[in-house]
Amino acid sequence: MAIARDETYDQKQHGWAGSLLASQSFWVLIALVLACLYLSFATDSFATTKNLYNISRNVTFTAIIALGMTLVIISGGIDLSVGSVLCLCSMVLAVVMHAGYSIEVGIAASIGTALLVGAFNGVLIAYLDFPPFVVTLGMLSLARSLAMVASNNTVVFEFGPDHQQLLALGGGSFFFGIANPVVYMVVLALIFGFVLRWTKFGRHVYAIGGNEHAATLTGVPVRPIKVAVYMISALTAGIAGIVETGWLGAVTTNIGTGMELQVIAAAVIGGANLAGGVGTAFGALIGAALIEVIRNSLGLLGINAFWQGAFIGGAIILAVLFDRLRNLRLRE
Repeated sequence: MAIARDETYDQKQHGWAGSLLASQSFWVLIALVLACLYLSFATDSFATTKNLYNISRNVTFTAIIALGMTLVIISGGIDLSVGSVLCLCSMVLAVVMHAGYSIEVGIAASIGTALLVGAFNGVLIAYLDFPPFVVTLGMLSLARSLAMVASNNTVVFEFGPDHQQLLALGGGSFFFGIANPVVYMVVLALIFGFVLRWTKFGRHVYAIGGNEHAATLTGVPVRPIKVAVYMISALTAGIAGIVETGWLGAVTTNIGTGMELQVIAAAVIGGANLAGGVGTAFGALIGAALIEVIRNSLGLLGINAFWQGAFIGGAIILAVLFDRLRNLRLRE
């Protein structure tokens, strides 16, 4: 009896250790820690309070949207419109508040816009069988064009009577000097992690990404969940837009340009599989953090900033390679 218990315990321990070592997000975390240790010794400015504060704040905008993007990728889709949706939601918030409305009305208008855009994408993809790439690529252009129309392609930097409240929302700190965006990111990550791990909705999203046909046959409401996933993706872009508007104190129609690539990179580097069925909220945060550390380190090490894309692209290729090798081992 005792021997059987010991064998069972060893199997559990081996299984836990094996799953950890096979986890892409674990190795990305190791790479992130090693990069931070190296930069702390290689430079005098990386480990300073000011620089770490800037890194933690800057990573939040990509990380928040990467949470929604991870949900989309797990379901087997892709959302190329998040950067433009961020721009549109930021501009809606700015224009509404500039017109004299309260911050509550501005945020409601911005969130409503995000949900409407997400529902539009989701309905075309889920009910009309449009390819996600085509739909969201079209929305990438459409949303930014609407932002230009809403602002007449001008910079908005006056936010009416609640101007200071908006700046405090995105640029202040509520707890122990921690930037507000970091608090929002952590709270959202906990919510997404709980939803993916412990709820029926999360299990359905994984099922759809793993095998949509099988999910349909087992009674999973595939189409409504797909719509919900794209609405959540747009919602995270809207939330990031609201927070970034408060942080920057101004909105231009260039805000969020190219962000969709960083967000997808963060999700993929963090372990999300573009084929669907795989991904975690923790991985999205770690992937976004690694990208921000890479971006931050280039200037500190005196490397030309034009190399940023090369480093991030290389990280994506390595992440996909790691996933392929892991799948080959599982098949064997």
